[in-house]
Amino acid sequence: MLNTVRHPAPVDSPSLLIVLHGLGDSTEGWSWLPEALGLPWLNTLLVNAPDDYYGGYSWYDLPGDSGPGINRSRRELNALIDSQVAMGIPSTQIGLLGFSQGCLMTLETGFRYPEPLAALVGISGYVWNPEALLREAPPAARLQRALVTHGRRDTVVPCGPVRGQIEELRAGGFSIEWREFDKAHTVAGEPEIDLIRDFLVRGFRRESAGQV
Repeated sequence: MLNTVRHPAPVDSPSLLIVLHGLGDSTEGWSWLPEALGLPWLNTLLVNAPDDYYGGYSWYDLPGDSGPGINRSRRELNALIDSQVAMGIPSTQIGLLGFSQGCLMTLETGFRYPEPLAALVGISGYVWNPEALLREAPPAARLQRALVTHGRRDTVVPCGPVRGQIEELRAGGFSIEWREFDKAHTVAGEPEIDLIRDFLVRGFRRESAGQV
């Protein structure tokens, strides 16, 4: 079972954003996000990846064949989403947001989940296997909305190949908004947070960030 830290919304609401960190990070590294987003109706569930990695955690092995780790982590995230649905949260009120490795897991999990989720947000990551995803994804994948952001100065996960992967998925019928920032392997401060906030508001069908 994945270790999680829940940040309840200030007001009573079913809306839930599941947050997936990057390689070597943990829930502590993203504890700032709920306040930065400033969405009073949005509950946040920060998740630690299952594998230890130099004081933090990882979702899959690097380097080498990471397929088994990705598939294992996807199954665990599916189970986490299923548990939230079993608690009474509709899948359309659950979103995924991930950075780097967490971005890959967001896209891999969200586009393969059998029901559409509220929103997928991937930051500074990549797609594991676009061809397999297009071939194997359920019908719900073409109904799923996603936002993927990346940095033109990212030397950890170079922007160009990821841009090509997103174009391939879009050509295959996936609804993905792609935005580039003049940033390295990080979050581009308030401009990127503003973009993510607006996308989540639309995804969770809220007219404004202050609506409850």
